[in-house]
Amino acid sequence: MSIKQWPEQERPREKLIHQGARALSDAELLAIFLRTGTQGISAVELARRVLEHFGGLRQLLGASREEFCQGFGLGDAKYTQLQAVMEMSRRYLHEQLVRDTVFNNVDHVKSYLSSQLRHSPREKFVALFLDSQHRLIRYQELFQGTIDSAAVYPREIVKAALFNNASAIIVAHNHPSGVSEPSQSDIHITSRIKKALELVDVALLDHFIVGEGQPLSLAERGYV
Repeated sequence: MSIKQWPEQERPREKLIHQGARALSDAELLAIFLRTGTQGISAVELARRVLEHFGGLRQLLGASREEFCQGFGLGDAKYTQLQAVMEMSRRYLHEQLVRDTVFNNVDHVKSYLSSQLRHSPREKFVALFLDSQHRLIRYQELFQGTIDSAAVYPREIVKAALFNNASAIIVAHNHPSGVSEPSQSDIHITSRIKKALELVDVALLDHFIVGEGQPLSLAERGYV
């Protein structure tokens, strides 16, 4: 049975219109993006198979061009379309941060960091440099690779803070495994960065870890 033959309230597009995007499953959202299925398979069923193959939406969105295009009729057109959608989302969230006093809306910060880091297959360590009113000066990627105490250099973060004339910063990194819980290394890094920044009178406001779901705040855990 094609989707057009489904009850109207069960069709992804109509469901989105009447209930909003949050009411849709990952497969239903992806089905709207795919638009059509293949012979004998609805768009929703195709979306389910794609998500099962990649291991979930996060892994699909973080897939390389080669991985994305290897099957299911997904080619360059869909890959470029998906990348464009993701970049528009990141730019929209960046504009929101630029207009806001950052810590007046922590949800915007979390959404922006998620859009930047959640789908990355590699660990990245980034910073939001803020002025004295906690408005965004610059977002900057500082380190890549395995994020541990040997790979993150507080002196480089201090240099970047001074270069950007920042009064405060927020740092963040992702866990590609999807698990947001901080390691002892994460806690140790946070302490070292905070102490280094205090020497130049720059405040460390928070350290977020981005995995599945909402980013975890080390400040809320009492580590900042």
